[in-house]
Amino acid sequence: MKHSLAFIAILIALVACQPSQLSLNENPASVSKEATSGYDSLLAAEVGADPYGMRQYVIAFLKKGPNRDLDSLEGAQLQRAHLDNIKRMAEENKLVLAGPFMDDGNIRGIYVFAVASVEEAEALTSTDPAIQAGSLVMELKPWYGSAAMMKLNEIYPRITREDI
Repeated sequence: MKHSLAFIAILIALVACQPSQLSLNENPASVSKEATSGYDSLLAAEVGADPYGMRQYVIAFLKKGPNRDLDSLEGAQLQRAHLDNIKRMAEENKLVLAGPFMDDGNIRGIYVFAVASVEEAEALTSTDPAIQAGSLVMELKPWYGSAAMMKLNEIYPRITREDI
């Protein structure tokens, strides 16, 4: 009995010294990820994250259009107008990501729009001078991706030496 009481006293001392977020009646499996992961509900709300850290976007595949026979000056002017439009949409927080593919295939690049519908993305694509000129055409698809992408436009200037 003497040994049992000593064992119980040691066990109580060990339990009392152990930091724990659980009460004695709480099942470890029931502790929320929020309590243990560093989850930031304010950031999640800011970027429009669902409980999985995801959100809806519309992705646009920029494809070669029928009107690609431009001389070098016209091509350069159209490219500049295209890039200026990309910058404008990004500044409006409608365009999260844009970039060309690195081959000479039919699909020339992508846009990822932070909009609620394909129709809204279609309205934005119609403002692109390369679309208006027929140099590019777009295929739009609803897409489900990480809400963390909403921070790309905030980070991008910090890692960019030259503007587009």
